[in-house]
Amino acid sequence: MSAKVWLVGAGPGDPELMTLKAVRALNAAQVVMIDDLVNPAVLEHCPNAKVIPVGKRGGCRSTPQAFIHRLMLRYARQGYCVVRLKGGDPCIFGRGSEEADWLQAHGIEVELVNGITAGLAGATQCGIPLTLRGVARGVTLVTAHTQDDSSLNWRALAQSGTTLVIYMGVAKLEEVQQELLAGGLPAGTPVAMIENASLPQQRECRSDLAGMREAALAFELKAPAVMVIGEVAALGVKAAVDRQATA
Repeated sequence: MSAKVWLVGAGPGDPELMTLKAVRALNAAQVVMIDDLVNPAVLEHCPNAKVIPVGKRGGCRSTPQAFIHRLMLRYARQGYCVVRLKGGDPCIFGRGSEEADWLQAHGIEVELVNGITAGLAGATQCGIPLTLRGVARGVTLVTAHTQDDSSLNWRALAQSGTTLVIYMGVAKLEEVQQELLAGGLPAGTPVAMIENASLPQQRECRSDLAGMREAALAFELKAPAVMVIGEVAALGVKAAVDRQATA
């Protein structure tokens, strides 16, 4: 592979959920810039690469995005094959498109490699189908955290008829709950809150919309976590209990 930047999704945490293409990119990498939520176990695929942590996590000190841009550019211009390794998928709340556009504007070849996103993996691990014929006609992925603190159109989301998968919402549970209730989503709508999706320490808390915040507090839900809200979140309960019993 020639010198370039690969924007690679490492998946939700389980190293076995990485794609073959992601592994191939890591095998070729000379420099790997790794996000905070990426499982370090995936680095076994690039034992000879220079690894640079460039973490970003809510509530913690984060690496400035402008610095990450400059670092990728510097190594690429020096002729290195660079992998920017991101948790989940690089283009689902991962700034992959922003970084690709910036690098291409500076004359750098870029390739995006998809990864499994945490909402999908977490739901699957709990036995929850995000879409189901006759129950959920679609799925909507949203983040409760916005860069400019603007509010989502919660009423439209409440009335969408789709399964809602909410990322980065642990710190805004009360807002999510109240806005969806105000938007007309029934209080009895099932909710699954999934912490550390796909990892051995994954935990899930089941509730309904009316009791979501109280259930999360009792459960001591912590980030990283995703929320699945909709009728499908009532499914797979037995499978989830069985999995925990044998863990």
